[in-house]
Amino acid sequence: MTSPETSVQPTYRTAREALAEKMRYVQDFPEEGVLFEDLTPVLADGAALKVVIAEMAAASKNLGADMIGGLDARGFLLGSAVAYEMGLGILAIRKKGKLPPPVISQEYSLEYGTAALEVPAEGMNIEGKSIVLVDDVLATGGTLAAARELIERAGGTVAGCVVVLEVSGLGGRERLDGLPLVVLNQSEGDAA
Repeated sequence: MTSPETSVQPTYRTAREALAEKMRYVQDFPEEGVLFEDLTPVLADGAALKVVIAEMAAASKNLGADMIGGLDARGFLLGSAVAYEMGLGILAIRKKGKLPPPVISQEYSLEYGTAALEVPAEGMNIEGKSIVLVDDVLATGGTLAAARELIERAGGTVAGCVVVLEVSGLGGRERLDGLPLVVLNQSEGDAA
């Protein structure tokens, strides 16, 4: 009997190496002049995902996380894996209207209007917990800043933020007002 062929999956020493190899760049999306950095191929590759999650978990541990806060929607994917890796719970920070009442809600400004994030007001207690926010990209910082305000209103403390990419020049870092920030791979793109 012959054994089935197995393919050897590449390994990556660092998240930066995995991102350099697997990231897909799409010019002029979602609008002209924007370079979209697509993490989908990174998430689909087991070895790349493993090193990204390991580095995000190490950073979250260094920030003193009691719980991980994953931002709707790609932050759910990354945050859940980070929380699992660390043996912690995940706080799913949802977009408005996705959770049944009662909720704690925090509005924030967008370029053309407002949006809101929510967490359940019952069924879990985040009071006194040190929460690390996990997301894919830091651009303008509005979502992470709103999540911080939301968690603080619910009685928790945000220990810091861990993201895969930061788009420079959009003021996101400044909007976090000195909150510790770990970026796995600095972006050179115009926006994400």
